[in-house]
Amino acid sequence: MAEILVLYYSAGGSVRRMAELIAEGAERVPGATARLRTVPKYVVETERAVPAPAVPADGAPYAENRDLEECAGLALGSPTRFGNMAAPMKAFIDGTGSLWQKGSLIGKPACVFTSTASLHGGQETTLLSMMLPLLHHGMLIVGLPYSNAELNATRTGGTPYGASHFAAVADDQPVSEAERALCVAQGKRLAEIALKLGNGR
Repeated sequence: MAEILVLYYSAGGSVRRMAELIAEGAERVPGATARLRTVPKYVVETERAVPAPAVPADGAPYAENRDLEECAGLALGSPTRFGNMAAPMKAFIDGTGSLWQKGSLIGKPACVFTSTASLHGGQETTLLSMMLPLLHHGMLIVGLPYSNAELNATRTGGTPYGASHFAAVADDQPVSEAERALCVAQGKRLAEIALKLGNGR
């Protein structure tokens, strides 16, 4: 089986919902399965960080480096923070230096996804910011081709760089039908490419 790691950080629930849809898309591919993982919240109060609980109260377990080592492909998701990935995801990625030294991720396909409070709130720059460390790891970036009709029709989220969602300022905008279709398509494409590359275990 080709195991697709869907690794995300979600503050308000939108990125988590996208992660579930990407996992659903991956599991529609015969021979593929999905592993959902998240990262701990990182909150700075004055000059000290507030530690996260050892185990999440609900949702996916926290990721470990071995999840990256064992996967056949990676979908990486984060909300935007000033046009960049959120600090909790950046902190996790910054801790993968040992995998970089070993070349553990070289040749594996990867994609990215995000959710923002506004349509022009940095969706594309956030997606690009998540690609950079993946390129350093030697991963193969997988986007969304325009054969997905939703890319031309969407009035919400959706980019060729990866699935995206317009959540609104209160993070109360549900995932639209076009956004949903693009998330599923992205998970499916990632799994198909992982299998073609022979990354199934």
